Amino acid sequence: QVQLVESGGGLVQPGGSLRLSCAASGIVFSRNHMQWYRQAPGKERELVAVITSGSMTNYADSVKGRFTISRDNAKNTLYLQMNSLKPEDTAVYYCNAYNTWGGDYWGKGTLVTVSS
Repeated sequence: QVQLVESGGGLVQPGGSLRLSCAASGIVFSRNHMQWYRQAPGKERELVAVITSGSMTNYADSVKGRFTISRDNAKNTLYLQMNSLKPEDTAVYYCNAYNTWGGDYWGKGTLVTVSS
């Protein structure tokens, strides 16, 4: 079965950094586009960053210049490097994989809390 497992969340002070990971199995990782979403308390889920199978990237305006999405196809792992974190970044972060063959898969999320 398909599994996406996020890790790396935790408590960090404003201005700090975290790196999230998403380990994928059960899919041909290199042929999937990958995304990070987040959902803050009381808010709708929002798209944070995208990296295509060809490694093209896009970011939400709120995280541009601070977050970097990347992938290691040899390790079947997606990353999100988060720098200069703000309290507004507090959310559950979800990994998503999708493809043109109808695949759409989600992890269970990892909590990031930015607070002093």
